[in-house]
Amino acid sequence: MTSALVFRSGAAAVLPLAQDLQAIGIEVLAQEDGCSKLVQAAVRHAPDVVIGEVSTPGDGLFKATQALADTAPCPVIVFTADIDAGRIEQAVGAGIHAYVVQGYGAQRLRPLIHLAQARFRQEQALQAQLRDVSQRFEERKSVERAKGILMRARQLTDDEAFQVLRTASMHSNQRLGQVSEHIIQSAHFAEGVNRAGQLRMLSQRVVKLYLLRLAEVQARTQDALLDASIQRVDANIAQLDKTLSAATFGDLLAQVVATWQRLKPALKGKPAAGQLATVDALAERLLQEAERLTSGLESAGAAPPLKVLNVAGRQRMLSQRFAKGALMALLEPATPTGEAAMTLAQREFEAGLALLQGLPLSTPEIRQTLDAAAREWALLVAGATHLQRPAGRDRLLRLEGLASASENLLEGFEQLSAHYERSMQMLMG
Repeated sequence: MTSALVFRSGAAAVLPLAQDLQAIGIEVLAQEDGCSKLVQAAVRHAPDVVIGEVSTPGDGLFKATQALADTAPCPVIVFTADIDAGRIEQAVGAGIHAYVVQGYGAQRLRPLIHLAQARFRQEQALQAQLRDVSQRFEERKSVERAKGILMRARQLTDDEAFQVLRTASMHSNQRLGQVSEHIIQSAHFAEGVNRAGQLRMLSQRVVKLYLLRLAEVQARTQDALLDASIQRVDANIAQLDKTLSAATFGDLLAQVVATWQRLKPALKGKPAAGQLATVDALAERLLQEAERLTSGLESAGAAPPLKVLNVAGRQRMLSQRFAKGALMALLEPATPTGEAAMTLAQREFEAGLALLQGLPLSTPEIRQTLDAAAREWALLVAGATHLQRPAGRDRLLRLEGLASASENLLEGFEQLSAHYERSMQMLMG
């Protein structure tokens, strides 16, 4: 038996809808006065059709029927005496399938219900087709984006990238679009983790370069590296602000920005020993805030390879922190944090290196880069040890050696982080 929800709106609504519907075998589930609770009633009773009499149709009716179409779609019939052409047009676009003007008759109810149901089915079919076309279009866009990511990351041709997607789709029993979206999201979070991780490293690198400038070690080189580091922080913050969800990560990024706005001016101009404590304190704060942002991105990505990328990225920071600690211990021996920071950084770096060396997430280029990084780390540790010898004529050479070794090691882990970010395991999950 067909069921109906009946509603009336307006003082002039007098049609015997409920009685006439029951007389032709339509079950009346409920009757509502007004349109304000039409959606709630339809959700509660789940009628096959909603039929109403509205003496003066207005925005209240059309908002209610549109909300009904969005929430609990079903055929809707409205009887009215209003002949306004504008409201007739509104009715057509507001989820009303039969808008009957001055045409009520008990004998017409069943044919009108059939008409409304037919229009409703046609409407639902068209909407399903539209959703399917839209889904296919969005899926195609996702496939193209995913192919582009794979082509750039692994130097594949268009056909090779598409074959990778098809193979992954078959093995995972997912649609091509789903696999593509996974790759897009993985690449998005991998880039975010990498960029936020760079902020950690740069927080330590700028202090290391500041110390080298204080020691007058290759002044032009250190100035250029410091300027490049400042620009890199700005660029990474700008990109993260552009790509990260403000609702999810906005507060974490805002903390980074606020601290950087205080640290950046202190790095410009001629370095001064009296400013070192302030610079280092702000850099430590920036490190902690960048660490929170990186960890948040890793957790949000919820992909095990992101942890590997985070570890590799953290090695960059530890290499610079170790070098900074060695310089601090030499140039500012009254500051107890230098040697302690160096010792802790060495322990954490070597643990991270051992972890990366033992992981199955590897390629020949990753393995080669790890081996080279291990050699550069040994040189950096040796350089830091040599710094502790009594000052002599070769003191400047030892400082230059430490500066060079720390930059070489950093470059190695920059390459390694890029390899991990672009690795197939990272993108495919």
